[in-house]
Amino acid sequence: MPLQRRWEPFERSTVRSAPDRLGVYELGDADGTVVEVGHGVLRDELKDALAYRDAAKVRWTTAQTREQAADLAAEHEAKL
Repeated sequence: MPLQRRWEPFERSTVRSAPDRLGVYELGDADGTVVEVGHGVLRDELKDALAYRDAAKVRWTTAQTREQAADLAAEHEAKL
């Protein structure tokens, strides 16, 4: 099940607008197909992803705890 948030372009300005909170993110290709699911502190994770991964789109949701973020990510990965 994909995240309910709409896709945004995966670029520096989008990453700068990501919250400095725990959460889950999805990276997508130009067609909106999920190519990667990750979790952690969103801004930090997305900065790393921007430097090392090839994706066109991104979306995320925040979580309250690291465990909740890991569980959400695992749930999304299992449905890919």
